[in-house]
Amino acid sequence: MSASMDYSPAERLRLELAEPLFNPLLKKWVGKGELDYEVYLKTPTLLSLQAADGERVAHDELMFQVVHQAQELWLKLASREAVEVVAELDRDALWAASARLERICRVLQAVKQELAIMETMTPDTYQVIRRSLGNGSGQESPGYNMLRKVAQGLEGALDRLLARRGQTLTSVYRAGGPDDLKRICEQLVDMDEAFQGWLHAHFQLVRRTIGVDRSVKALDGLPTQVLQGRMTLPLFRELWDVRLELTAGWRREGGVAPGADRGSPGGGCPMAHAARTQQVERP
Repeated sequence: MSASMDYSPAERLRLELAEPLFNPLLKKWVGKGELDYEVYLKTPTLLSLQAADGERVAHDELMFQVVHQAQELWLKLASREAVEVVAELDRDALWAASARLERICRVLQAVKQELAIMETMTPDTYQVIRRSLGNGSGQESPGYNMLRKVAQGLEGALDRLLARRGQTLTSVYRAGGPDDLKRICEQLVDMDEAFQGWLHAHFQLVRRTIGVDRSVKALDGLPTQVLQGRMTLPLFRELWDVRLELTAGWRREGGVAPGADRGSPGGGCPMAHAARTQQVERP
């Protein structure tokens, strides 16, 4: 950089970030794409996938692209992990499936939290960026579509698992049902809830930037109002419907009245009552 050039501190930093940087601890230049870290992660390609400084229609376009690109990567990971869950359920490896479902849930929670970064963009800025998006829509997202596709595979794997065990969702959720199957079902609900939470966060983002109304159309031509129904569209409908079935069969009788003695034989948690009985009977 020429010493004669009169750059502001911010301009100087911007130029420095565009060039390789010397790491004094490693005594190597980082950013040339030659180091193992850069080669393995393909950072030259990765960091070139966003519009260059001089090409952005607004400063926030970098943030807009980075968040959406990161979302696609996370959703790719979630969908590939879901494929492995299908294989694990089919071979009755429920512990492995449970651990992997936990990972998927954390990925989807991260995807939701990333949208909070987008909420730092004001509506006027997005209106500028929006002009350069064509007819782009979340429905065109490969990650979104992959996740809905693998959800069908997970549903099929759960159905096969229940059939092998001679169970139904109702029998699994009935009192005394198999705990291992109930755990898997509940983690699939966790995944579904995280997915819907992401869609709700996206709905709120749309609401903050362009508004939600029948008169406001997204770039795909659909009114933004349709997002209200889309964000509650579950991945595993039967796992939600079984709750309706259980509640339909619920009866008020058999409970403990507010203020009643819960230490009586008919009151309180059956397991706790059994434990107290054993303590009394122990010699």
